Amino acid sequence: MNTISENIKRLQMELEKGNGRGEKVSIIAATKMQPPEAINEAILAGVDGIAENKPQEFRDKNDLLLPCPRHFIGHLQTNKIKYLIGKIQLYHSCDRMELIEMLAKQSLAKGVVSDILLQINIGEEASKGGFSYEEAKVVFAEVEKMEGLRVRGFMAMLPNVEEESYLRSLAQKMRQLFDWAKGERENIDYLSMGMSGDYALCLEEGSNMIRVGSTIFGRRNYDQ
Repeated sequence: MNTISENIKRLQMELEKGNGRGEKVSIIAATKMQPPEAINEAILAGVDGIAENKPQEFRDKNDLLLPCPRHFIGHLQTNKIKYLIGKIQLYHSCDRMELIEMLAKQSLAKGVVSDILLQINIGEEASKGGFSYEEAKVVFAEVEKMEGLRVRGFMAMLPNVEEESYLRSLAQKMRQLFDWAKGERENIDYLSMGMSGDYALCLEEGSNMIRVGSTIFGRRNYDQ
């Protein structure tokens, strides 16, 4: 079995030439249920960021971890923002206006500017949050004006289906949205799309940030 460091080295070599457009790819380690020792090994191996799914887990582990950009990638309840504000470098899962408005309010109160990604429900799945593709541009324009926040791009999760042509069409739509936003504003840098099971396809279609857990840490043991 490969070590965490070996897995990251292999992934870095795989991504050495960038995505399908030759752009640098950021590797974000999804650290759900991982102990601090494993996360610190990933940090030392050179991941670009570490990402938690649950605010309480972030709170409990944060002080035990080495310096590294902290990301948040899970569904976020407004009453849990207090655990994260001023400590997270990038919020991926800004999926509704209520959350975004509260994040802006608490960022202003704390005297910080929070970098965010707008989550797009590109597959129109009832089980997932996020704004629709059709409303994305309007939401982007509205949120971009809010004090306390800085929109840095978009996040999406592709559906768990087998039809590759369909998945590619969705990934291409996300890249088109990202390119539009880059033409509208500065600081639009990230298209966070691709997890351990589908990152190769997403990178081919222009994602420049992937969120990978099992590729780095191995399969999770949910019995622990």
